[in-house]
This record gives sequence, C-alpha cells and structure tokens, in this order.
Amino acid sequence: MQHRFHPTILREYDIRGVIGETLGADDARAIGWAFGTLLREDGGRTVAVGYDGRISSPMLEHALVEGINASGCDVVRIGLGPTPMLYYAEASDEQIDGGIQITGSHNPPNYNGFKMVFRGRPFFGGDIQKLGKLAADGAFTSGIGSVATLDILGKYIERLLEGLAGIEPAKLETLRVGWDAGNGAAGPALEALAARLPGEHHLLFTDVDGHFPNHHPDPTVEANLADLRALVASKNLDFGVAFDGDGDRIGAIDGTGRVIWGDQLLMIYAEDLIKSRPKDQESVTIIADVKASRALFNRVAELGGEPLMWKTGHSLIKSKMKETGAPLAGEMSGHVFFADEYYGFDDALYAGIRLLAATARLGRSVTELRGSIPPMLNTPELRFQVDEARKFAAMEEITQRLTTAPGAEVTSVDTTDGVRVDTADGWWLLRASNTQDVLVARAESDTSEGLDRLLAQIDAQLAASGLDRTQSAAH
Repeated sequence: MQHRFHPTILREYDIRGVIGETLGADDARAIGWAFGTLLREDGGRTVAVGYDGRISSPMLEHALVEGINASGCDVVRIGLGPTPMLYYAEASDEQIDGGIQITGSHNPPNYNGFKMVFRGRPFFGGDIQKLGKLAADGAFTSGIGSVATLDILGKYIERLLEGLAGIEPAKLETLRVGWDAGNGAAGPALEALAARLPGEHHLLFTDVDGHFPNHHPDPTVEANLADLRALVASKNLDFGVAFDGDGDRIGAIDGTGRVIWGDQLLMIYAEDLIKSRPKDQESVTIIADVKASRALFNRVAELGGEPLMWKTGHSLIKSKMKETGAPLAGEMSGHVFFADEYYGFDDALYAGIRLLAATARLGRSVTELRGSIPPMLNTPELRFQVDEARKFAAMEEITQRLTTAPGAEVTSVDTTDGVRVDTADGWWLLRASNTQDVLVARAESDTSEGLDRLLAQIDAQLAASGLDRTQSAAH
C-alpha cells in the first residue's frame, strides 16, 4: 500500500492539518504504519498513544492504532490527556519505545495533528520527511501488534507533585492561585493536581470541549487571558496560570493582572534554579529562543549562568538541551523545558508547579518577581504573509546584505535562526516560520523612538527584497 499525504501537513515540528480537507483517517493510519515501521527498524516495538479533546481525535486515534498494529508494533493506549502526559508515559516506562499524541495544539477546532517522540528523542524535521517518503513508497513492514490500555493519570500527578519536594508546607499553604485550562486536554489532570496542592486554588474551564466555547486555547495571546485576569482580580489571588489546548505551553499573569511573558517566566525559573544549586557546582547553561528579550540573557549571566540563544521550535530546543546538558530552556511561545529534576520535555502543568516552587523558595510573591524584571519596550510577534516559495529566499537575501554590508548602525548580527540584529537602540529579529507561509519580526528597545528606528530598519530590509510588512499582514 502506498500513501501520499497532502503536502501542507508534514511540518517541521509535527504533522498538522484541517480535518476533512487535508487530514483524515487514512492519513492517521498511514502515519501509524510508517512510524511503527521506522520504530521496528530501529529495534523498538511498543508505542504509547494519547489524544486531546478535539472532536476528531477519537476517530484519528482509532485509525492510528490500526496503522501501528499493521506494522507489527504493540500499542499502549493512555487515552484523553495533555501531550506532556504522553511524553511522561514514554519517558518513565522502559517498555515503551515511542509515543504519538493526537493534538491540534492551539489551532482552531477544525485542525488536528500528531506530536511524536521516538526512542526518547523528539521526532521532527528530517524524521517527518522520512516518514512521508516511506509512506509514499509503500515501504511498510507488516505484522500483527497488540493493544493494551494504561491508566497513567495518577502516576503522572504524583510525578508533577515531586516538583514541590523539599519545600516547607507553610510556604505553600498561603498561596492563592487561579488556573485556566481553556477547555483543553489538561482539564482533568489540572483538577486532579489542584486537589492535591497546598493552598487555595480556583479553576476555570476544566471541562474538555473541542469547540473551545469560552476562549481560544492559546495563552500567549493576551486577549485569551481575560477570564483568568478577571478571576485573579475578583478573588484577589496571588497569580494565575493558563494552558494551551494540549497542555504543553504555559501563560501566566501576576496578582495585578500583568502578563508574565515566556522569557519573563524563564527569568523567574532561572533565578530559582541557579540560586538553589550548590555554590561549588559548575555554571549551568540556560537556553532561550531568538525571540527572547535581551534582559533574559543579561539576567542569566548576572545570576552566574551561561545564557545560550537558540532556534525557535520545541523540537529544536529539546535537541539542543540534550546536546548541551542544559537543565532549563524556554521559548516566547510558552514552551518551558525542565531537565532539572524532570525529563527535559515541555510540560505546562509541571511549569505551573515550578512557579509555585519558585515563589516559595525565593521568598517573594510572583507579583514582586514580575515587578523586578526590567521594563522594556517591545513589539508583539509581527507575522506577515510571504509565499512559501519566497520566504526562505528573501531571508537569504537579507542575511547576505546584513553580513556583508550591515551599515553603521548595526553592532552585531546573529544568524542562529534568521537574523537578530543588535544596534545602539536595542535589537530586531526577522526569521522565516517553519510552520506557516509567514515571516516573523520582533523588536525591543529602551525608548519608543528607538523602537521606531528598529522597525524602520526591518522595513528597509524587507523593501530591499521587494516585501512590505504593512501590505501583507498574516491573520
């Protein structure tokens, strides 16, 4: 049997498409069969399978399991839950060799997709392209696999609670926290977790509903935090935590309603981690993506850590953590990765626990921790449409110009992921998205005038490549 996927669904970090248009049961079956084939060729045998709360997820799960079994691999079904629970199943059980989570993450309700882990490492990029070629060639192994069901939620909750180990209960019992599951897959796990936590906890939208009736499940968009902000204000809570649709990205606000962005959360986690380590230990590497504030990299260095700027993308960050041995990493998008006392994958529930731990260990409220972060003027992520065939070519042209004739105002150019340009005014970033036909820009300065000058430099580079940021806004 040969199978060709719609060309848009094999993404850099995962597989994702629109149900009934670019993604369906036949695709899920082929994904399972191809993944199982690759696993068998690598000496593996058993695949854990989980799914999120989207309407299409049970249908895709049924077909995926059929495909995995057809390859001769066995399946362990863990059922409905957040993506990090699937990662936990794979990481904590030596009998499980790989895992697939069916999830549309923070995409609209008519989307769905697959996030994969293979023999303890992220499955992305070239792995996904190899899976697509294998399916197109019909080069599947065949066999008859078994299916077992595993209720892992209880063990997962126990493991999350270990993030509070060693902290005096009295330091946690006074905390009052709001949590917003956004009707996503983290809801039931959040209910079970909050029931075990010291302190006072108020939960929003823990009922799993693939229509997302209350708000879109993307906590990095400030408008989606309105309900949590209202809860924190009405109950006078210490802070609030929100999750995306599959529970691998975190958003947060402090007690005054200020958003704590991804790089600001990482500053808090970094301070807690570094100050908790024995003084005679070697300096630790802490990774952030190229979109993070300069204040983060400066703060990590001030604390005695080694800041490392790396490419955007949860799979790329996880791979760099393994390579460097970094105990902590994060992205502006709300993916936070703890290898310190944990497994190194992105788990928003665990990140929420570690925020409780940080405020208790550092002896300062989350509002105080947020307030101590230096104020910077920065743009949100500016995304604008550029044809898939043009976006990488345009970035090559811009990179070439900036590295050969940067101009007097440029002090340095970092090409880790796109271009990140430092000037006396601050910095600006321009990179091609790996998942959409867009370019992404961001800029940060100490002054509004400086920010305007940085944006003008971005526009000048775009214009030199025949592009106009204001005429091609992505929605």
